[in-house]
Amino acid sequence: MSNSTPPSGPLVLVVEDEPGISSVLTAYLEHAGFRARQCADGVEAMRLFRQLRPEMVLLDIHIPGMDGLDVLRAIREDGQTPVIMVTALADDIDKLLGLRLGADDYVVKPFSPPEVVARVRAVLRRSQPQPDAKATAKIRVGRIEIDPQAHVALAYMEDGRALPLPLTLTEFRLLSCLAAQPRRCFSRSYLIENCLPESDALDRVIDSHLSKLRRKLQQAGQGDLIETVRGVGYRLWPGEYNEAS
Repeated sequence: MSNSTPPSGPLVLVVEDEPGISSVLTAYLEHAGFRARQCADGVEAMRLFRQLRPEMVLLDIHIPGMDGLDVLRAIREDGQTPVIMVTALADDIDKLLGLRLGADDYVVKPFSPPEVVARVRAVLRRSQPQPDAKATAKIRVGRIEIDPQAHVALAYMEDGRALPLPLTLTEFRLLSCLAAQPRRCFSRSYLIENCLPESDALDRVIDSHLSKLRRKLQQAGQGDLIETVRGVGYRLWPGEYNEAS
């Protein structure tokens, strides 16, 4: 698993308390061109995260010192660094709990290291701005403005102030998708394919992401913009909207 030249790609922080798994993941990541650092507990993970500012975190849920979900909360309070949760439990509730807190994907042990590398690539690719003109044009829906190029979503308050929405990467992609065609109903499978590509996400994972997105919109004074269409999917339904040219 050696590489002739030192890896120079994005830095991935591997947080895993099983030395064998951590070493194998690090070796595969470095062989694929990523830089990788590893640690075995949550407290050290947060120290390295703040020091190194990795582009991606692979985070085991059950680690000593500070639980993986608490580490995820701390990372989300700091910013929107992509996080893939790792768990030995196949229980969907554990997976969804992590995703509600803002994780971008998950893998379940035992897993294939090449699959994990593929997931890392996919999540990092989703975090990159889209190059085509349609993807970079600003979208204005009601009092929400989305700038895909700057990767910023703003909520305009009644007094005219613009409040940045603290969205995860997946939440931003979902809001952008819904806002691009207001009043269109999108199926869960469409949203998974277009907002979580190359992921084996369940329908309930989309429900979890949209639930948190709704809550953030409500906290920003935007009401219930996202509607559930029973048996079909979701749509964004503002009373009035304008698209920025």
